[in-house]
Amino acid sequence: MKKAAATKKGFVVWILTAVIFLQLAIIHEPGRAYAVEAVPDLKLEVSSAILMDAATGQILYENNADVALPPASMAKMMTEYLVLDSIKNGKTKWDDTVTTSQRAADAIGSGQLLAPNEKLSLKSIFEAMSIYSGNDASVALAEHISGSEDDFAVLMNETARKLGLSQEAHFINSTGLGRIDMEKYAPKSIPGETLMSARDSAILAYHILKDHKEVLEFTKIPSKKLRESDKSAMVNWNWMLEGNQGNDNFKSYYYVGLDGLKTGHTKEAGYCFTGTAERNGLRLISVVMGAKTEPKRFIETRKLLDYGFNTFEMKEVLKADSETAALPLVEVKKAVNTSVPVVTESGLSILVRKGVKDEEIVQTAEPAEASKLVAPVKKGDVLGKLTVTYNEQKYEVNLIAKEDVKKANWFKLMLRSIRSFFANLF
Repeated sequence: MKKAAATKKGFVVWILTAVIFLQLAIIHEPGRAYAVEAVPDLKLEVSSAILMDAATGQILYENNADVALPPASMAKMMTEYLVLDSIKNGKTKWDDTVTTSQRAADAIGSGQLLAPNEKLSLKSIFEAMSIYSGNDASVALAEHISGSEDDFAVLMNETARKLGLSQEAHFINSTGLGRIDMEKYAPKSIPGETLMSARDSAILAYHILKDHKEVLEFTKIPSKKLRESDKSAMVNWNWMLEGNQGNDNFKSYYYVGLDGLKTGHTKEAGYCFTGTAERNGLRLISVVMGAKTEPKRFIETRKLLDYGFNTFEMKEVLKADSETAALPLVEVKKAVNTSVPVVTESGLSILVRKGVKDEEIVQTAEPAEASKLVAPVKKGDVLGKLTVTYNEQKYEVNLIAKEDVKKANWFKLMLRSIRSFFANLF
């Protein structure tokens, strides 16, 4: 009878452990929807839109977000990503000399500042692309990185797959120009047109900010001369930059905390904008596509960002190196003191709705596998896992040994074994 009860108890423990394991297996991916009880109708006058938390990639609002559309110059975000990646990997440097080809100089649309065979630093060319959305600068950078713009477009598409953009996301050039606008330079080996959905644009922006946040040092600049000898400065197409608050032309559009990221416009795409702003530790990414007028893309972006900042906030749930009620102690075999105190390895702040109650944020914990819970243990060794659950989202933080744990001597271990034997016997 006792054996049967023990077997049944063991089976129940196994089932509970399996359930916990499956819960912990849930991971975050950028572009995943955030469960919001009631998302208001923002009445956006655009073809598609999306709002994302830049820290987790969770989606806070979306409308037609998976429809693949021409992104116009928002495609340059991929060019920015690849240039910054090349610098990070040591393949290029900011002070590299970039020579403008005839193809780059011939690029129509925004830019048209570079002459054939002109030589400027890579940093200057990058500024022309990120501040002034220069098509000529984008082509020059693509050729510098890959040898030709066509080869660079292949790299763009390969990177789109790696970053998790949809299968509909497609690039034919470094600029976002349509095939017809490229005229004789239209690629023969790459079919179709450049397309991205609002979700693709948000995911791309998420990865730029995650991997190359220094891009904001360029995108937040309201205006700058390309060359010191230039009579006029390049004016950023982004009217919402916080730095525009003193500009009479844009003071009705500037948005506190906004420092990027990329505008776009062609006849086919309409007016598009991928924006990002940070307030009180919360950074949001917004995308609008297909606005009818230039001011409209910024007006609709303001609606998106206002909804995000008025509804959500970052809440500190855990401090680093702190004990937790969910699992204050872990049993360690062969230790001098078998009950070992554990603390959080890192702090944790999560995105919550404003006014959230403490009981809505649930903490559970479990010790590490038995093979890792054997003395000696060093301070900082991982002895467990804490899971914080809120609004169907799960976050994990390691629980680590608060102090060194020595192994008990043979005599103490022997006495412990004898005591355990008789305890089990009776």
